[in-house]
This record gives sequence, structure tokens and C-alpha cells, in this order.
Amino acid sequence: MRVMDRVFDVIFVRPPADSYNRCVSTNPARDTIDVTLAKRQHKNYVSILKESKNLKVFELPPLADLPDSVFVTDPAILGVGTCVIGRFGEKTRRGENHALVEDLRNYSGEVGEIKIVQDPGTMEGGDILVTEKQIFAGYRSGESTRTNLQGVKQLAKHVKLNVQPIKSNTFHMLCACSYLTGNEMLLASDVLPASLFPGFEFVSVPKSELYASEALYLGEKRVMLPVGNPRTSKNLKDAGYEPIEIDLSEFYKGDGGVSCLSAPVYKML
Repeated sequence: MRVMDRVFDVIFVRPPADSYNRCVSTNPARDTIDVTLAKRQHKNYVSILKESKNLKVFELPPLADLPDSVFVTDPAILGVGTCVIGRFGEKTRRGENHALVEDLRNYSGEVGEIKIVQDPGTMEGGDILVTEKQIFAGYRSGESTRTNLQGVKQLAKHVKLNVQPIKSNTFHMLCACSYLTGNEMLLASDVLPASLFPGFEFVSVPKSELYASEALYLGEKRVMLPVGNPRTSKNLKDAGYEPIEIDLSEFYKGDGGVSCLSAPVYKML
């Protein structure tokens, strides 16, 4: 199988709205969110994306009535052939799905046929790790405000790649792992055991730097990750990658990270 350097060439972003400080967050510092600073940090994030070779970046409009909508990875898994629109367990976020469907109507040449996860399924993109080989989908058993097993099963019906369910207790599964390129993955193995991902090799994220697991591979061995994670940066360098560090303090307060702020359009889907 031909190895792709990067599994997407198109990516969507959505800037924070003025209401972002009302986002759903468990972070004790959420009340100190500075929306003006968040907007500046987001512009810097987008500028780094735009510096990436052969990457098309589409900026969607802010959604004033949906404070969490800056975390545009969550409403769906987007692909060239198929887009799977998820369903939030968190009722206050469900409008994000509908807004994204409307936005995508303007980009029919970039994304594929739209499929929708139905009740009782729930699915959030932050729980879905798309690799060149297969998809890993984190879920929680019982009542969940995030991804459940019914949502994972519906995802599997809509995509061609094999979907491997993984029972996860993390906030989102992508809080502990990120796909890089080839058969390599950034992984906090103290949180998600490496045995869950057979056939892959790993760049280690220490538990003390768990936030660095939410990274984004930009192509050409460049990896964007949050500033202030020196051991993870060193591990990436030792593995032949170039860390691109970025300050996302205001999104950390909103329970978000690097991978939360964009929605790639995967070439294999």
C-alpha cells in the first residue's frame, strides 16, 4: 500500500465567537477565558496551517449562539467520499452539527456524501482517530455525553476503512493520541496502552505532558503541538520530526487542544 505523507490535503477551521467564554468545560480556569486572546491564538493557529505545503484551509464563519463551535473537529468526520455527521450527547452542542451540514453545502467539491449518526447513537470527532490503515473509535459504555458504542457502529456502516472500537475513559480519545504518518503515532501510553494499536510504532508522551497528545501532523515531518511540553518535543525530534509549538492557553481552559481546532478532510474516506 502506498504510504501517504499526510492523510488530508483540505482542512476546515472556525474562529471562536464572542460567546466562547460560555463553552462547556471542566477546567477550573474556564472562568478566566480571555476571548480576545483566544481569537489571536486562533489566528496564529490558522497561519501555521496555511504555511503547510499543499494544504487548503477553509475558514468557516463564527457561530455566536454556539460557544463550543470553535472546536470544529467534534461535529463530524469528514472525507473526500463520505462525511459522517455525528450526534452530540451534550444537548447544548447539537446545533453545531446542523450548522456544519449547512456550511458544507458550499464545499460540495471538497467533501463527500453526507451520512448522519442517528439516535440513540452519539459520536464526536474528538474520539475518532483516523489512520491510513484503519479507524480507532473511543467510546464509553452506558449513558454517555460523548461517543457511545451505537455511534461507533453507525460510523462503521458509513466508511470503507475498518473501525476498531476502543473503550476509553479519557475526556476524548484524542486527548491521549494523535496519528503522525506511516505507521507512527504520538501516544500517552500511561493513559491508552500501546497494545490497543497493534502494528504501529509510537512517539512517547509522558503523563505529565498529556496535553501534548492533542497534536496535528502537518506534513513534511512537521508536528504542531502545545507550547510547554519539552519532553514530548524532544521525543519528536529524536524520531525525526520538527515540533511546531503554539500557545493555546485559552483553548486549554475550554478543554480543547491542537487537534480540536480543525476538521481535516481525510483522503481515504
